[in-house]
Amino acid sequence: MEYSPKEQAKALPHAPGVYLMKDSNGKIIYVGKAKDLRNRVTSYFLSGRDIKTSFLVGKIATIEYIITGNEYEALILENNLIKKHNPHYNISLKDGKSYPLIRITNEPYPKVFKTRRIIKDGSEYFGPYPDGASLAQYLNLIDRLFPLRKCGIPLKKRYSPCLYYHIGRCCAPCIPLVSQEEYRKHIDKIRAFLQGKSDELINQVKEEMLKASKEQDYEHAIEKRDLLIALENVTKSQQVQDFAVESRDYAACVMRMHLATVSIMQMRDGKLMGKALYRAETFGDETDTLLNFLIQYYSEGANMPQHIYISHDVDVEMVRTYFEEHMKGKIEVEVPMEGRHYRILRMAMENASRDVEKRLKTKENPEALEELQTVLDLEELPKRIEGFDIAQLSGKFTVASLIVFIDAVASPGQYRRFNIKSLEGRIDDYKAITEAVTRRYTRQLNEKQPLPDLILIDGGKGQVDCAKEALIALGIDDIPVIGLAKEFEEIHFPDERPALRLSEDSVALKLLQSVRDETHRFATSLNQLQRSKEATFALLESIDGIGSTRSRRLMQAFGTLDALLSAFPQQIAEQAKVPVAIAEKLLKTLRL
Repeated sequence: MEYSPKEQAKALPHAPGVYLMKDSNGKIIYVGKAKDLRNRVTSYFLSGRDIKTSFLVGKIATIEYIITGNEYEALILENNLIKKHNPHYNISLKDGKSYPLIRITNEPYPKVFKTRRIIKDGSEYFGPYPDGASLAQYLNLIDRLFPLRKCGIPLKKRYSPCLYYHIGRCCAPCIPLVSQEEYRKHIDKIRAFLQGKSDELINQVKEEMLKASKEQDYEHAIEKRDLLIALENVTKSQQVQDFAVESRDYAACVMRMHLATVSIMQMRDGKLMGKALYRAETFGDETDTLLNFLIQYYSEGANMPQHIYISHDVDVEMVRTYFEEHMKGKIEVEVPMEGRHYRILRMAMENASRDVEKRLKTKENPEALEELQTVLDLEELPKRIEGFDIAQLSGKFTVASLIVFIDAVASPGQYRRFNIKSLEGRIDDYKAITEAVTRRYTRQLNEKQPLPDLILIDGGKGQVDCAKEALIALGIDDIPVIGLAKEFEEIHFPDERPALRLSEDSVALKLLQSVRDETHRFATSLNQLQRSKEATFALLESIDGIGSTRSRRLMQAFGTLDALLSAFPQQIAEQAKVPVAIAEKLLKTLRL
C-alpha cells in the first residue's frame, strides 16, 4: 500500500535530522534539515498554505529521512547532500561549482591566475569573487602592470626566453633574468592591489606616464595613460567606501513565492570589492535559504572575512561553530539593526528585491498563471495573453500596440503596431481600441493564426466594453477580456462584475502589470518615433526650395538627419535628386 506524502510526513520521528523530498521519478528535488523532523515536514501540508507551497508540495511523491545526533550534525549532512545531489529547489550556487579565486602560488617565482580549486600547499588565495567581471578586470590589470611568468607549474628552466619576454610581458625567471627578490616586489604590489590598496599603483603609473611624456616617448606615455584610466575605473567601480580596515561581507536574502535571490557585497579595506546576485527556486523560507547560502558560499574557506552581516536571524551560534570547526577561523556573524552596517545591508536587500521582482515579471511562472485562472474564473490556463494600449499626442500620431506573452514570458517577435486611421485627428481612445482589436483578430481569423486565452486592455471599463463589442462582431466573443486601470490597479470586466483589486503581493497582479507596462512602452515608442519623423520633415520643409516631395526623397535617401548633415552637397544632389544649389542651402541652413 502506498502512502501519500502527507501520511509519510506524519510518520516521521520527533528527532533532529535531514529530510529528502523526491518527485514521481525518484529524483531528489529538495533537501532540508530540522530540529524535529515530523513537526517541520508536516508543516508543508497544513491547510491554508500559500500558493507557493501548494505548487511545490504538489511535486512531492516520497519523503525519506536520516536521523542525526543534533541540529548541528543535520546542518553538516544537509550541506553534503545538497552538494552531492544538487536538488532543483535548494539554493544552488553556480551550478554547484566553487567560486572563482585568484591564486598566488607558493614558489620562488610565484604565478598569479584564476582558479576554482584550493590546493593546500601554501599558496595564497584572494576571493571568492562573486562578480566575474571584477575578477577579469583585476587579472587583466595585473597582466598589463607586471611582467610575471605565464608558463606552467612548476617553473621549468629554459636556455632562451619565450615570446612573452620579447614583448615585455614576462621578466624571464626561467633563465633567470630576474632575481627572486625583484620578482617578489611585483608579488607584494599585486597582493596590496587585491586587498584594495590601489593608490600606490596609481601613483606609480602616473609617474611612468609623465616620465615617458617628458622623454617624448609618446607611444609609451599613451600606453601608461590607458593603463591609468583602467586602474582608476576599477577604483571608481568600488562605489561604497568607508574608513574601516577590517574585511566584511554583507549577505541579504529576499523571496517572492518560490523564487529566492541572495545578494552579497564584499568590503575589503573599506572598499566594495565585489557584489553579485545568486538565484534559486526553493521550498525553504528566507532564513533557511540564507543559512544554506552561507554554508555553501564559504565552504572552501578561502580569504574569509572577519565579519559577516546578514539580513535574517539565522542560528548565528551554529554558523560560527561551523566556520570555526570546518574553516579553522573565528568569524563574527551578526544581524545589524542600525548604523552603517545596516545601511550597507539595506543596499544588498534592495539589489536582491529588485532582482526577484524582475524575475517574477520575466520568468515562466506557472503559479502566476494558475492564480490568474482562479481569480478571473477562466476555463483555461491563460498561456497566451495579448495586450493592447493606445498612445497619441493632441489627436495626432494615434497608434495602438499589440504585445504577446506566452507562458508568462514576453514574445517580442510577435508584437504588432497599428496606425489608427479612423479618428481623422480626433481624440477617441474607445474608437481606437475598437479599430485595433478588429484589425488584429480579423487578420488572425483570416490567416488561421492562434487566438489568445486572455486579452488585457490598458484602461478601464469603457475600453474593455469596446474591445468586447469588437470581438462579438467578429464572432469570437468567448475570448475573455479584462482591463487594468493604473490609478488603483483595478481589474475591470465587460459585464456586471465589480472591479477587482488583488493584493500587492499577488503574482497574478504582477503578471498583468508586466503585460500592461509592456503594451504602454511599445505604444509610446512608436508614437515618439512618428513625432520625431514629423518634426524632421517640418524642419526640412522650412527651407526655401524644399517641399513635401523633396523632404521625403531626402529622408528616403539618407534615413536620418545626422546622415544627411554628414554628406557632401554633390552626394545629396545625386542620391536625393535635388539641385546642388538646394543641397548647399540645406547644409548651410542646418549647420548654423
